[in-house]
Amino acid sequence: MKKFSFWMLLQLLAVVSFGQIKLSGIVTGDGEPLPGASVVIENSYYGVSTSPEGIFHMNNLGEGDYTLKVSYIGYESKEIQLKLTSDKNIEVDLQADVVMTDEILISATRAKNKTPMAYSNISAEEIAGRNMGQDIPYLLQLTPSFVTTSDAGAGVGYTNFRIRGTDLNRINVSINGIPLNDPESHGTWFVDQPDLASSLANVQIQRGVGTSTNGAAAFGASINLQTNTLKKDAYGEFKTAAGSFNTFKNTLEAGTGLINDHFSVDVRLSKVTSDGFVDRAFSDLKSFFVSGGYYSENTVLKLNVFSGFEETYQAWWGVPKVRLENDMEGMQRYEDHWLYTPEETQHMINSDSRTYNYYTYDNQVDNYQQDHYQLHFSHKFSRYLNLNASAHYTYGRGYYENYKADEDLADYLLDPITLGGETIETTDLVNRKWLDNDFYGLTFSLNHAQNMHDFTFGGAYSVYDGNHFGNVIWAQYLGNAEPNHEWYRSTGLKKDFNVYAKYNLQVADKLNLYADLQFRHINYEIDGIDDDLRDITQDHQFNFFNPKLGLFYQIADNHELYLSYAVANREPNRSAFVDYPAGYDSPTHETLHDWEMGYNFASSRFSFGANLYYMNYEDQLVLTGQINDVGAAIMVNVDKSYRAGIELQAGVQIAKGFNWNGNATFSTNKIKDFTEYVDNWDTWGQDEFNLGTVDLAFSPNVVGNSQFVYSPVKNFSLSFISNYVSKQYIDNTSSDARKLDAYFVNNLKADYSFKTGLFDEITLHLMVNNLFNEEYESNAWVYSYLLGGERFEMDGYFPQAGTHFMFGIDFKF
Repeated sequence: MKKFSFWMLLQLLAVVSFGQIKLSGIVTGDGEPLPGASVVIENSYYGVSTSPEGIFHMNNLGEGDYTLKVSYIGYESKEIQLKLTSDKNIEVDLQADVVMTDEILISATRAKNKTPMAYSNISAEEIAGRNMGQDIPYLLQLTPSFVTTSDAGAGVGYTNFRIRGTDLNRINVSINGIPLNDPESHGTWFVDQPDLASSLANVQIQRGVGTSTNGAAAFGASINLQTNTLKKDAYGEFKTAAGSFNTFKNTLEAGTGLINDHFSVDVRLSKVTSDGFVDRAFSDLKSFFVSGGYYSENTVLKLNVFSGFEETYQAWWGVPKVRLENDMEGMQRYEDHWLYTPEETQHMINSDSRTYNYYTYDNQVDNYQQDHYQLHFSHKFSRYLNLNASAHYTYGRGYYENYKADEDLADYLLDPITLGGETIETTDLVNRKWLDNDFYGLTFSLNHAQNMHDFTFGGAYSVYDGNHFGNVIWAQYLGNAEPNHEWYRSTGLKKDFNVYAKYNLQVADKLNLYADLQFRHINYEIDGIDDDLRDITQDHQFNFFNPKLGLFYQIADNHELYLSYAVANREPNRSAFVDYPAGYDSPTHETLHDWEMGYNFASSRFSFGANLYYMNYEDQLVLTGQINDVGAAIMVNVDKSYRAGIELQAGVQIAKGFNWNGNATFSTNKIKDFTEYVDNWDTWGQDEFNLGTVDLAFSPNVVGNSQFVYSPVKNFSLSFISNYVSKQYIDNTSSDARKLDAYFVNNLKADYSFKTGLFDEITLHLMVNNLFNEEYESNAWVYSYLLGGERFEMDGYFPQAGTHFMFGIDFKF
């Protein structure tokens, strides 16, 4: 914490001088004023939007040369070179685009510049500059309150992320306005779509409840992805990268540009492989993206087809703390307390303390493929009114394979076997747990924006049909069972309907009011038996009303203030339902009341933003240590819990070609009146511990990011990137015996571009991750038990890689 505070202090003490020149103007389209047009000074922090009369003002500019970028959906963007020595007033007239572009596809679910919410926009250029093969969460980790972790330790393969301490199962993710979260688990696994980042045009992260969107509830944030938009000129790119742990990434992209003023086709092929930092934690990832579009002056029709395949060796178990700390007595306890077999204990002892992987079976893999089909239609009825409609279908199928020793035959619906007069009731075996699912539906939005009014009416309907089943593919003693013997099967059928209306009204010259009302209906049916042979048949229905209200006040041309209140309701996910004990009331839905208040300031050389938030939960589902009738942990509703904090952002142009950007979140995250339950192996029951107010697990009080970018010459940049995360508890007990230590990690990145006669551009990338070889763990799990009157833990921590490298070359032609 001291190291981080010192760095932040140095960076925030930068001295910035402000000029007094004012730039004003009007933006028109074919002679008519354009309200809400974007006016941005290139290579600065300053951007504004025009008033209902098309007017803009920019204050506190210094003398010098500026490049002004002016854009508006449906019109050709324009760049204007200006030399300012005194106040200046200009007129900018944009020409209507010959074709309608597809930026409008995602406008209904995006926060706009006067939406009273906390959000961050990440451009395609920023994403491409960071994309060296790591998963999407690692490309977004410089945004406020964002924390990432990697099972394999280096960001390739299975990754996890949290925003404001909220886990990925509570974060809404959509792509082109279509839900990406798994409807049953609510999670989003970007490993299923490797290198999707290479096909993204931009990303918006809304923190808190955010605006109404489609799919899973946004209980801590929403991430809105947009895939590539129209590129009018033909292009081709080949990107290759290689680095530590035998990591390789190859991407080939090409596009036709606009053919006959109406048609375009874009394609991408990607392959990413890595051995991983953790033993055997390899990843073999493949994907493609194909997009074909028809464009006219008022209509866009676009088909996207993309697919990803992943095979990863499981590294889900982590490293026990006793192995990390080289505690020989503790490792022996794993055997003495029947947690590990003697062979498993010996393997742990003989392994490296930071790269140990519990799994040793050769094919202990996760194998999954996911295919996406999206058809988008947009039509502009007039300059003020447009319609978007999309149809989508996703097909996912795959399994994870497990080796199991000394399993009871009865647990797999296998009969005992008699050999030589001996009855055999246990066997070693290999099983595969399958998921085979279809997800399809429709989304729509009708958007009307004119003068002081901006109204959107939208919604979606989707159906998820999932099959869960398990096969025994090999057993030492299989008897008369059929090959690929199936021992469980269940289904999940989920129908999700929502409709929303959003209205932004400019009631005065500098004051906007915002209202966003959403109704969501869910019908969820589960049928069949689970892998522990329990009947999990059940049916649930939910009706949610999610209102959002706010105001936006422009104090001055470069000072903004906003305030909002939003409600979100979230149904329990599949595991919360199926793990709950038979005969007990099912867990109920959770409700979040989210208050946000923010301030933003921007000038050509300095920007600052602050956002205060208070997220008050009713019936939040958390782990308390309680278990069901077969010993599985269950999620339990707790009456009162909250998250409160302040998010700070700043940027400084220290000198020409030398910039700093940073953010920090300071928060407190609590459960009130918490009771912990711990298994008592002496009594075969559970002991209760009333702990009062405790910290929410995996909710660090401080998260900070910093990035210095130095560009001494054209086409060359050097970036020094820092991430700080304070300590986190790994359960809800606030015990220092069960926590992740704070970590401060620094990365170095260099980029250089040049042109040749053969290629339009060649770019070289060098990334040095964890520059100072920090030893840290970014995730963990824990199980506690009492034995002989003493408390013990079985746990798994996830060490991240020390210093490691990636080198890449991009060819554009």
